Amino acid sequence: MNDLKSDIAGMDVEETLQEVNKTFEWIKNGIPSFIHGILMVAAALLLFIVGRKLINLLVRLLEKSLAKSSIDEGVRKFLNSFVRITLTIILVVVIAGFLGLETTSLAAVIGSAGLAIGLSLQGSLANFAGGVLILILKPFIIGDYIIASGHEGNVIGIDIFYTKLQTADNKCIVIPNGVLSNCSITNVTREDFRRVDIVVGIDYSQNIKEAKDVLFRIANENEHVDNERNIDIFVDELASSSVNIGLRVWTAKENYWSVKWGLLETIKEEFDREGISIPFDQLDVCIKKEEA
Repeated sequence: MNDLKSDIAGMDVEETLQEVNKTFEWIKNGIPSFIHGILMVAAALLLFIVGRKLINLLVRLLEKSLAKSSIDEGVRKFLNSFVRITLTIILVVVIAGFLGLETTSLAAVIGSAGLAIGLSLQGSLANFAGGVLILILKPFIIGDYIIASGHEGNVIGIDIFYTKLQTADNKCIVIPNGVLSNCSITNVTREDFRRVDIVVGIDYSQNIKEAKDVLFRIANENEHVDNERNIDIFVDELASSSVNIGLRVWTAKENYWSVKWGLLETIKEEFDREGISIPFDQLDVCIKKEEA
């Protein structure tokens, strides 16, 4: 009985020693690998931080360089965003290679993810393509007043995906670039001068020449009207209740509304002073009395 206990105790000690030796072997071989992995991750994080700082520095230098050139502000913003995104992707690929990952597999994963994202974000890609076309073809730039897609206002921003308009009553309208690239755009302020068109009606009993002389004097005395260009005054229409006379003058684009509003007010005042009647819409009714 004592011999059996001794054999069992000997077997337990031997197995215990084997387990201890295995543990020491694992510690001896595994701990350096674990430390090496931690150091690699730390180095990758440090590389990412340094790389981001370098990217930000390069983008700032590019932005300062573009600001000194005559490149449009919208193009500058697009180039800055494109360079930043491209350099960040390159940095991620470099860090993956540093950690021992297969860059070809990573590129395949990125490509597959890009395809899946592209299929799910077709509208956003259309807006991106529209933004590129707008920045290249320049149908309008920041500061222009445009009419497009049922909206109008001053362009205050051209981003990669959207264009922002500020209306006359200080509302902000955001229009997708894909819509703008596929619709008609009226650039109101592209040229330095704009033509002001006014139509005013006079009574059929009034003298047309006298009315035209008054209109010419009003237009000629307005300080913002460009007198070097023709002032056109003409009979526009023989309407049902009035003779409509057209007035066309030219002015600098920044004075368009002040000139139009000023001319309309002055026309009313001068016509009243000269006794020229501006009729309301009216209907003449003739009653025929039958004889008994």
